[in-house]
Amino acid sequence: MISFNPKDLSTGKLHGYLLSAVAPRPIAFASTIDAEGNPNLSPFSFFNVFSANPPILIFSPARRVRDNTTKHTLENVETVKEVVINVVNYDLVHQASLSSTEYAKSVNEFDKTGLTMLESDSVKPFRVAESPVQFECKVNEIIKLGNEGGAGNLVICEVVKFHISEDVLDSDGTIIQEKLDLVARAGGSYYNRAKKGFFEIPKPLRTIGVGVDAMPNEVKNSMILTGNDLGMLGNIEALPSKQEITQFVDNVSERYPNITKMSHREKHKIARNYLSYGDIDSAWKLLLS
Repeated sequence: MISFNPKDLSTGKLHGYLLSAVAPRPIAFASTIDAEGNPNLSPFSFFNVFSANPPILIFSPARRVRDNTTKHTLENVETVKEVVINVVNYDLVHQASLSSTEYAKSVNEFDKTGLTMLESDSVKPFRVAESPVQFECKVNEIIKLGNEGGAGNLVICEVVKFHISEDVLDSDGTIIQEKLDLVARAGGSYYNRAKKGFFEIPKPLRTIGVGVDAMPNEVKNSMILTGNDLGMLGNIEALPSKQEITQFVDNVSERYPNITKMSHREKHKIARNYLSYGDIDSAWKLLLS
């Protein structure tokens, strides 16, 4: 990881980094903290870069349309005027989606998504260790665009330090867009992977997903299942019952005659195949069999 102070870079170089890191139509994965030190993590698609000198990013946590309430992120930046904006690449898009579940204020979304809290250098909120680009920011101003449901709140953030994974840089220190592999938000359940096109992720449950922290250790610490796999598995309201698992085992016993004697590794490989088709329910029943 290479770290920079924006004041040490030319405006042209800084401008290039900002435009590369926050394109195309990016998602702000905003990490904030409340006055008691409780972390919060949430994605926002109303986001972009607006200036290189000074380096300014703006995202907008809108008031909820259905009941005109505000989000924890907005409440946090109004109290502690700091935020870390982490970019979302394809490897963590399902975990980012899971983090948008409306957990209670006391719930740590880092725990729910299985993402790693990394201490920042210049601000209080934590960075997302898995994100390839992380912007530590101070909040200069919050502009409220209205008081009704759906009204945006422009959070104007000045970058005070940022970090780029060496894995996405070439020998000249330039971001390689293909390696960064950004994803963007689109309408409905659609996302766009910058180098491959559209794909869908079902919207997180109105009811609360169990999250990664509720998973058995052998699942959440799997060497086979990816972060995206865990994000998909976490977006389920309740784990299957013993009766449902037994029925599943009976139904697939012809295909997998040794299913109850399989190693965790074998089960995880088959579960990944179910997840590739979006079959979270069967994946869970296999994993718990």
